[in-house]
Amino acid sequence: MSDTMQIFDRAVKRRHRQRTASQAVEYDFLRAAVADRLLDRLEDIRRTFPLALVQGCDAAWLQPRLQGRGGIETLVSMDAVSADSPLHVVGDEEFLPFAERRFDLVIALLNLHWVNDLPGALIQIRRALKPDGLFLGALLGGATLSELRQSWLAAEAELEGGVSPRVSPMAETLDGAALLQRAGFALPVADSEVIRVTYADAFRLMRDLRGMGETNATLGRRKSFTRRATLLRMAEIYKQRFPAENGRIAAGFEVITLTGWSPHDSQQKPLRPGMAANRLAAALDTVEYPLGDRPVPKG
Repeated sequence: MSDTMQIFDRAVKRRHRQRTASQAVEYDFLRAAVADRLLDRLEDIRRTFPLALVQGCDAAWLQPRLQGRGGIETLVSMDAVSADSPLHVVGDEEFLPFAERRFDLVIALLNLHWVNDLPGALIQIRRALKPDGLFLGALLGGATLSELRQSWLAAEAELEGGVSPRVSPMAETLDGAALLQRAGFALPVADSEVIRVTYADAFRLMRDLRGMGETNATLGRRKSFTRRATLLRMAEIYKQRFPAENGRIAAGFEVITLTGWSPHDSQQKPLRPGMAANRLAAALDTVEYPLGDRPVPKG
Protein backbone atom coordinates (compact mmCIF):
# COMPACT_ATOMS: atom_id res chain seq x y z
CA MET A 1 0.00 0.00 0.00
CA SER A 2 2.92 2.35 0.56
CA ASP A 3 3.55 2.50 -3.20
CA THR A 4 -0.12 2.99 -4.09
CA MET A 5 -1.44 6.42 -5.02
CA GLN A 6 -3.74 7.55 -2.24
CA ILE A 7 -6.91 9.08 -3.73
CA PHE A 8 -9.53 8.34 -1.09
CA ASP A 9 -9.60 9.04 2.61
CA ARG A 10 -10.51 5.58 3.88
CA ALA A 11 -11.11 6.78 7.45
CA VAL A 12 -13.66 9.32 6.20
CA LYS A 13 -15.36 6.67 4.09
CA ARG A 14 -15.68 4.38 7.12
CA ARG A 15 -17.28 7.24 9.05
CA HIS A 16 -19.71 7.77 6.17
CA ARG A 17 -20.69 4.09 6.29
CA GLN A 18 -21.04 4.11 10.09
CA ARG A 19 -23.16 7.25 9.99
CA THR A 20 -25.58 5.77 7.49
CA ALA A 21 -25.73 2.19 8.78
CA SER A 22 -28.86 2.77 10.88
CA GLN A 23 -30.80 4.27 7.96
CA ALA A 24 -29.50 2.02 5.16
CA VAL A 25 -32.90 0.49 4.38
CA GLU A 26 -34.34 3.92 3.56
CA TYR A 27 -31.63 4.64 1.00
CA ASP A 28 -30.70 1.20 -0.37
CA PHE A 29 -32.68 1.36 -3.64
CA LEU A 30 -29.51 1.45 -5.77
CA ARG A 31 -27.77 -1.29 -3.84
CA ALA A 32 -30.93 -3.44 -3.98
CA ALA A 33 -31.27 -2.96 -7.75
CA VAL A 34 -27.62 -3.88 -8.34
CA ALA A 35 -27.83 -6.88 -5.99
CA ASP A 36 -30.79 -8.25 -7.96
CA ARG A 37 -28.86 -7.84 -11.20
CA LEU A 38 -25.88 -9.75 -9.81
CA LEU A 39 -28.08 -12.54 -8.47
CA ASP A 40 -29.80 -12.80 -11.85
CA ARG A 41 -26.40 -13.44 -13.41
CA LEU A 42 -25.72 -16.21 -10.91
CA GLU A 43 -28.87 -17.99 -12.07
CA ASP A 44 -27.27 -18.44 -15.49
CA ILE A 45 -24.38 -20.43 -13.94
CA ARG A 46 -25.27 -24.11 -13.46
CA ARG A 47 -23.37 -24.87 -10.28
CA THR A 48 -23.54 -24.52 -6.52
CA PHE A 49 -21.41 -22.39 -4.23
CA PRO A 50 -21.10 -24.04 -0.80
CA LEU A 51 -19.43 -21.01 0.81
CA ALA A 52 -19.84 -17.47 -0.53
CA LEU A 53 -18.61 -14.06 0.63
CA VAL A 54 -20.37 -10.78 -0.08
CA GLN A 55 -18.51 -7.51 0.45
CA GLY A 56 -20.28 -4.21 0.99
CA CYS A 57 -23.40 -5.32 2.84
CA ASP A 58 -24.72 -7.50 5.65
CA ALA A 59 -25.47 -11.16 4.92
CA ALA A 60 -28.80 -10.73 6.71
CA TRP A 61 -29.74 -7.97 4.24
CA LEU A 62 -28.87 -10.03 1.17
CA GLN A 63 -30.19 -13.41 2.37
CA PRO A 64 -33.91 -12.69 1.73
CA ARG A 65 -33.06 -11.62 -1.83
CA LEU A 66 -31.43 -14.96 -2.59
CA GLN A 67 -34.64 -17.02 -2.31
CA GLY A 68 -32.76 -20.07 -3.54
CA ARG A 69 -31.11 -18.20 -6.42
CA GLY A 70 -27.48 -18.60 -7.39
CA GLY A 71 -26.79 -21.93 -5.71
CA ILE A 72 -25.39 -20.26 -2.56
CA GLU A 73 -25.51 -22.55 0.48
CA THR A 74 -23.73 -20.51 3.19
CA LEU A 75 -23.27 -16.74 2.92
CA VAL A 76 -20.68 -14.74 4.88
CA SER A 77 -20.54 -10.94 4.67
CA MET A 78 -17.82 -8.35 5.21
CA ASP A 79 -18.23 -4.60 5.50
CA ALA A 80 -16.57 -1.61 7.13
CA VAL A 81 -19.32 -1.47 9.77
CA SER A 82 -20.69 -4.02 12.21
CA ALA A 83 -24.01 -5.83 11.71
CA ASP A 84 -26.35 -8.12 13.62
CA SER A 85 -25.71 -11.15 11.44
CA PRO A 86 -23.61 -13.90 13.11
CA LEU A 87 -21.93 -14.51 9.73
CA HIS A 88 -20.72 -10.93 9.39
CA VAL A 89 -17.10 -9.75 9.61
CA VAL A 90 -15.90 -6.16 10.00
CA GLY A 91 -13.03 -5.75 7.59
CA ASP A 92 -11.25 -3.67 4.97
CA GLU A 93 -11.31 -4.46 1.24
CA GLU A 94 -7.63 -3.48 1.02
CA PHE A 95 -6.66 -6.00 3.74
CA LEU A 96 -8.97 -9.03 3.50
CA PRO A 97 -9.08 -10.96 6.80
CA PHE A 98 -9.51 -14.39 5.17
CA ALA A 99 -7.27 -17.34 4.41
CA GLU A 100 -6.37 -18.20 0.83
CA ARG A 101 -8.61 -20.60 -1.14
CA ARG A 102 -11.47 -20.16 1.33
CA PHE A 103 -14.53 -19.27 -0.79
CA ASP A 104 -16.33 -20.72 -3.79
CA LEU A 105 -17.83 -17.34 -4.68
CA VAL A 106 -17.02 -13.71 -3.83
CA ILE A 107 -19.50 -10.92 -4.56
CA ALA A 108 -18.42 -7.28 -4.27
CA LEU A 109 -21.50 -5.07 -4.01
CA LEU A 110 -20.84 -1.38 -4.75
CA ASN A 111 -17.79 -1.09 -2.50
CA LEU A 112 -14.69 -1.33 -4.70
CA HIS A 113 -14.95 2.16 -6.21
CA TRP A 114 -13.74 3.52 -2.85
CA VAL A 115 -10.48 1.54 -2.59
CA ASN A 116 -7.13 3.16 -3.34
CA ASP A 117 -5.52 -0.04 -4.64
CA LEU A 118 -8.14 -1.66 -6.85
CA PRO A 119 -5.68 -4.10 -8.51
CA GLY A 120 -4.46 -5.13 -5.07
CA ALA A 121 -8.00 -5.61 -3.78
CA LEU A 122 -8.82 -7.81 -6.78
CA ILE A 123 -5.67 -9.88 -6.23
CA GLN A 124 -6.71 -10.51 -2.63
CA ILE A 125 -10.19 -11.56 -3.79
CA ARG A 126 -8.66 -13.97 -6.30
CA ARG A 127 -6.43 -15.46 -3.58
CA ALA A 128 -9.43 -15.89 -1.27
CA LEU A 129 -11.19 -17.97 -3.93
CA LYS A 130 -10.79 -21.69 -4.34
CA PRO A 131 -9.51 -22.86 -7.76
CA ASP A 132 -12.34 -22.40 -10.28
CA GLY A 133 -14.10 -20.06 -7.84
CA LEU A 134 -16.16 -17.18 -9.20
CA PHE A 135 -15.80 -13.45 -8.59
CA LEU A 136 -18.78 -11.24 -9.38
CA GLY A 137 -18.47 -7.55 -8.61
CA ALA A 138 -20.30 -4.30 -9.24
CA LEU A 139 -18.82 -0.84 -8.79
CA LEU A 140 -19.79 2.65 -9.88
CA GLY A 141 -18.12 3.76 -13.10
CA GLY A 142 -16.82 7.01 -14.52
CA ALA A 143 -20.14 8.14 -16.03
CA THR A 144 -21.79 8.13 -12.60
CA LEU A 145 -23.30 11.49 -11.60
CA SER A 146 -21.78 13.25 -14.60
CA GLU A 147 -24.71 15.68 -14.42
CA LEU A 148 -23.86 16.67 -10.85
CA ARG A 149 -20.17 16.92 -11.68
CA GLN A 150 -20.78 19.24 -14.63
CA SER A 151 -23.18 21.42 -12.64
CA TRP A 152 -20.67 21.90 -9.81
CA LEU A 153 -17.87 22.72 -12.24
CA ALA A 154 -19.98 25.32 -14.05
CA ALA A 155 -21.19 26.98 -10.84
CA GLU A 156 -17.75 27.20 -9.24
CA ALA A 157 -16.08 28.46 -12.41
CA GLU A 158 -18.76 31.14 -12.76
CA LEU A 159 -18.87 32.38 -9.15
CA GLU A 160 -15.53 31.43 -7.62
CA GLY A 161 -13.10 31.53 -10.52
CA GLY A 162 -11.90 27.97 -9.91
CA VAL A 163 -13.07 24.42 -9.34
CA SER A 164 -12.62 21.69 -6.73
CA PRO A 165 -13.23 17.90 -6.90
CA ARG A 166 -16.87 17.43 -5.88
CA VAL A 167 -17.50 13.95 -7.31
CA SER A 168 -15.05 11.11 -6.78
CA PRO A 169 -13.03 9.73 -9.72
CA MET A 170 -14.15 6.26 -10.79
CA ALA A 171 -13.02 3.44 -13.05
CA GLU A 172 -13.93 3.10 -16.72
CA THR A 173 -15.50 0.01 -18.26
CA LEU A 174 -12.53 -0.53 -20.58
CA ASP A 175 -10.27 -0.81 -17.53
CA GLY A 176 -12.34 -3.56 -15.92
CA ALA A 177 -11.30 -6.65 -17.90
CA ALA A 178 -7.67 -5.50 -17.91
CA LEU A 179 -7.72 -5.11 -14.12
CA LEU A 180 -9.17 -8.61 -13.72
CA GLN A 181 -6.52 -10.06 -16.02
CA ARG A 182 -3.80 -8.19 -14.16
CA ALA A 183 -5.10 -9.64 -10.89
CA GLY A 184 -4.76 -13.18 -12.27
CA PHE A 185 -8.40 -13.98 -13.05
CA ALA A 186 -9.28 -16.31 -15.90
CA LEU A 187 -12.04 -15.59 -18.43
CA PRO A 188 -12.36 -11.91 -17.40
CA VAL A 189 -15.43 -9.96 -18.54
CA ALA A 190 -16.49 -6.37 -17.85
CA ASP A 191 -19.65 -4.60 -18.97
CA SER A 192 -21.70 -1.65 -17.81
CA GLU A 193 -25.15 -0.14 -17.74
CA VAL A 194 -26.48 3.22 -16.57
CA ILE A 195 -29.32 3.24 -14.06
CA ARG A 196 -31.39 6.41 -14.49
CA VAL A 197 -33.06 8.04 -11.50
CA THR A 198 -35.07 11.27 -11.28
CA TYR A 199 -35.24 13.70 -8.38
CA ALA A 200 -37.26 16.75 -7.49
CA ASP A 201 -34.05 18.81 -7.37
CA ALA A 202 -30.31 18.60 -6.77
CA PHE A 203 -30.78 18.90 -3.01
CA ARG A 204 -32.86 15.69 -2.92
CA LEU A 205 -30.15 13.94 -4.93
CA MET A 206 -27.43 15.02 -2.51
CA ARG A 207 -29.56 13.93 0.43
CA ASP A 208 -29.81 10.46 -1.09
CA LEU A 209 -26.06 10.33 -1.69
CA ARG A 210 -25.47 11.22 1.94
CA GLY A 211 -27.96 8.58 3.08
CA MET A 212 -26.23 5.94 0.91
CA GLY A 213 -22.81 6.86 2.28
CA GLU A 214 -21.70 7.86 -1.22
CA THR A 215 -20.62 11.44 -0.55
CA ASN A 216 -17.17 12.67 -1.55
CA ALA A 217 -14.24 11.10 0.30
CA THR A 218 -11.31 12.15 -1.89
CA LEU A 219 -8.21 13.43 -0.13
CA GLY A 220 -8.31 16.52 -2.34
CA ARG A 221 -11.91 17.38 -1.54
CA ARG A 222 -12.80 20.89 -0.43
CA LYS A 223 -12.57 21.14 3.37
CA SER A 224 -14.34 24.49 3.81
CA PHE A 225 -18.09 25.11 3.70
CA THR A 226 -19.68 25.67 0.30
CA ARG A 227 -20.88 29.19 -0.35
CA ARG A 228 -24.68 29.42 -0.39
CA ALA A 229 -24.66 31.32 -3.68
CA THR A 230 -22.56 28.59 -5.33
CA LEU A 231 -24.83 25.84 -4.03
CA LEU A 232 -27.95 27.56 -5.30
CA ARG A 233 -26.33 28.29 -8.66
CA MET A 234 -25.30 24.65 -9.01
CA ALA A 235 -28.89 23.53 -8.42
CA GLU A 236 -30.13 26.07 -10.96
CA ILE A 237 -27.64 24.96 -13.62
CA TYR A 238 -28.50 21.31 -12.96
CA LYS A 239 -32.21 21.93 -13.54
CA GLN A 240 -31.52 23.89 -16.72
CA ARG A 241 -29.12 21.41 -18.31
CA PHE A 242 -30.48 18.03 -17.16
CA PRO A 243 -34.26 18.25 -16.95
CA ALA A 244 -36.55 15.24 -16.67
CA GLU A 245 -40.31 14.89 -16.93
CA ASN A 246 -42.66 16.79 -14.64
CA GLY A 247 -40.06 19.40 -13.72
CA ARG A 248 -37.68 16.90 -12.15
CA ILE A 249 -33.96 16.38 -12.81
CA ALA A 250 -32.15 13.30 -14.15
CA ALA A 251 -29.20 11.51 -12.54
CA GLY A 252 -27.27 8.55 -13.92
CA PHE A 253 -25.41 5.84 -12.00
CA GLU A 254 -23.09 3.80 -14.23
CA VAL A 255 -22.69 0.29 -12.81
CA ILE A 256 -19.67 -1.68 -14.05
CA THR A 257 -20.02 -5.43 -13.57
CA LEU A 258 -16.87 -7.54 -13.35
CA THR A 259 -16.79 -11.32 -13.77
CA GLY A 260 -13.74 -13.52 -13.41
CA TRP A 261 -12.75 -17.03 -12.36
CA SER A 262 -9.91 -18.23 -10.17
CA PRO A 263 -7.66 -20.24 -12.53
CA HIS A 264 -8.13 -24.00 -12.81
CA ASP A 265 -6.88 -26.62 -15.28
CA SER A 266 -10.44 -27.51 -16.32
CA GLN A 267 -11.17 -24.04 -17.72
CA GLN A 268 -11.12 -23.17 -21.40
CA LYS A 269 -7.83 -21.78 -22.64
CA PRO A 270 -7.00 -19.92 -25.88
CA LEU A 271 -5.26 -21.96 -28.55
CA ARG A 272 -1.59 -21.36 -29.24
CA PRO A 273 -0.84 -19.51 -32.50
CA GLY A 274 -1.13 -21.87 -35.45
CA MET A 275 -3.32 -24.42 -33.64
CA ALA A 276 -6.70 -23.26 -35.03
CA ALA A 277 -8.70 -25.85 -36.99
CA ASN A 278 -9.86 -23.28 -39.58
CA ARG A 279 -8.07 -20.38 -41.23
CA LEU A 280 -9.32 -16.81 -40.79
CA ALA A 281 -8.74 -16.15 -44.49
CA ALA A 282 -11.18 -18.96 -45.40
CA ALA A 283 -13.86 -17.54 -43.09
CA LEU A 284 -13.43 -14.11 -44.71
CA ASP A 285 -13.26 -15.55 -48.25
CA THR A 286 -9.97 -13.82 -49.01
CA VAL A 287 -6.37 -14.70 -49.84
CA GLU A 288 -3.82 -15.27 -47.07
CA TYR A 289 -0.27 -14.04 -47.68
CA PRO A 290 2.83 -14.98 -45.66
CA LEU A 291 4.18 -12.15 -43.55
CA GLY A 292 6.05 -9.67 -45.76
CA ASP A 293 4.70 -11.06 -49.06
CA ARG A 294 1.48 -9.04 -49.27
CA PRO A 295 1.34 -7.32 -52.72
CA VAL A 296 1.56 -3.54 -52.76
CA PRO A 297 -1.48 -1.85 -54.39
CA LYS A 298 -0.70 0.00 -57.62
CA GLY A 299 -1.50 3.63 -58.24
